[in-house]
Amino acid sequence: MRTPSTLLAVCLVGALAACSEDRQRVDVEVPRTVSAPVLDGEPDRVWLRDSARRTGIPARVLTAYARAADRVAADGCELGWNTLAGIGRVETSHARFGGAETSEAGDVRPRILGPRLDGGPGIRAIEDTDGGELDGDTTWDRAVGPMQFIPTTWDRWGADGDGDGVRDPHSIDDATLAAARYLCDAGDDLGDDAGWVDAVLTYNNSGAYARKVAEAATEYAG
Repeated sequence: MRTPSTLLAVCLVGALAACSEDRQRVDVEVPRTVSAPVLDGEPDRVWLRDSARRTGIPARVLTAYARAADRVAADGCELGWNTLAGIGRVETSHARFGGAETSEAGDVRPRILGPRLDGGPGIRAIEDTDGGELDGDTTWDRAVGPMQFIPTTWDRWGADGDGDGVRDPHSIDDATLAAARYLCDAGDDLGDDAGWVDAVLTYNNSGAYARKVAEAATEYAG
């Protein structure tokens, strides 16, 4: 069973009643898939400059979205960078939640941590699974990083997006590639409306969440 990951709203914090919404009844206007011009792993500089200005997404974060989408496209997954950006906005405001910033190396500091999953009102109870290695909490788990992975989910899907030999959920490159691969596995065909909705709901099983991601992704598609 997949573990949903989130920080800013929805199932883990119980902010919206839609968490139990049946997937077949979710009404979402699915965004079109948009690719970025990427050559040898790097997005075109003019595209990056203009797109960062148009969307308000930090250029370093946008670079990670474009790279990750390009990587999974090579494996046949039709995932647009705009969908990753939609998730990134809803989860952590593009790695800016709590005043965080992304360095040129891709490190997000201060680290972004979700609420303690201690079974409080509207919060799912997940006892510590990583010895506090990722989230600094040896009692309860917390979602971590710019794409908000729970430690057990990261253990399975963590990726080395920047090629430094380390899988770090607090690295924008690693976290974004992990999210891309997770979504590609979750949806049979992300180019299909039903596949896209399935993938996003697997990331967070809330119709309201899927609609927010779709709205943001549509906006970024321009």
